[in-house]
Amino acid sequence: MSILKTDILACHTSIKPFIHRTPVLTSNLINTIVGAQVFFKCENFQRMGAYKMRGATHAILQLTATQKSKGVVTHSSGNFAQALALAAKSLGVTAHIVMPTSAPEVKKAGVLTYGGIIYECEPTLIAREAMADTIAKKTGATLLHPSNDLEVIIGQGTAAIELLEDHPATDAIFCPVGGGGLIAGTALAAHHFSDHCKVYGGEPFEADDAYRSLQSGKIEGNATTNTIADGLKTTLGNNNFPIIQKHVTAIIRVTEAEIITAMRLIWERMKIIVEPSSAVALAALIRDKSNYKNKKIGIIISGGNVDVSNLPF
Repeated sequence: MSILKTDILACHTSIKPFIHRTPVLTSNLINTIVGAQVFFKCENFQRMGAYKMRGATHAILQLTATQKSKGVVTHSSGNFAQALALAAKSLGVTAHIVMPTSAPEVKKAGVLTYGGIIYECEPTLIAREAMADTIAKKTGATLLHPSNDLEVIIGQGTAAIELLEDHPATDAIFCPVGGGGLIAGTALAAHHFSDHCKVYGGEPFEADDAYRSLQSGKIEGNATTNTIADGLKTTLGNNNFPIIQKHVTAIIRVTEAEIITAMRLIWERMKIIVEPSSAVALAALIRDKSNYKNKKIGIIISGGNVDVSNLPF
């Protein structure tokens, strides 16, 4: 399926009643550190606290009335789980959510608050997918993948549309890379709505499957995912990977210490709550800052759903 500019525009129009247009913030100190103008698209202020509300809402809106009546199902460690639960509640649809036992308690609590039905499973992708498939067959619910569903990918790209509307001269956009939905959607938006904006991904060394996938030309997995960025432990999919290959300029890997430093910098200097996965994008920009001197750089702050009783600093 070729995703057109009109597809993304239609998506943005359809989801507007159900999402927030999040603010774009700046920090003089961070500008000085990086040597560039940095614009933070703050999806931590999105409904349910993350950009994933966009894709979840769009995916449900595309379903038929019969499909909606049977509900939706997904597997997620946290943010898409909450997004689908809230989007489904907003649209009068039942949401079945498969979550690994290792998912943060704050994210499980969010799903329950939004009316989602949680099914816990072992913390492996195989276990997650198997349970989601079983629920889909049993209930007739439509299975929506957190990052590889094309309607979800299109929805995630709308954050970048808004950033480019507010700052059309943006030279590059950085965003974190986990399952690939955000960076694929962002790359499509930059391709269709800017004639020069490049897209870069930030990824932990401890879960660098996307970096290695671009190097090898095929989807790679992770032997271990020992990273504080719990939202970035998933791997790319067959729908988003070709988009990333075509439209993403590079993926920059960062250490756990760099993620924590960037997270603390945002908390202390910008006075906003961001989760570790969000800080990966800033960490990547800081690590590679010599290449962006005097440029206008956008960063997608992907979410703010963090357990404040268990901070890394």
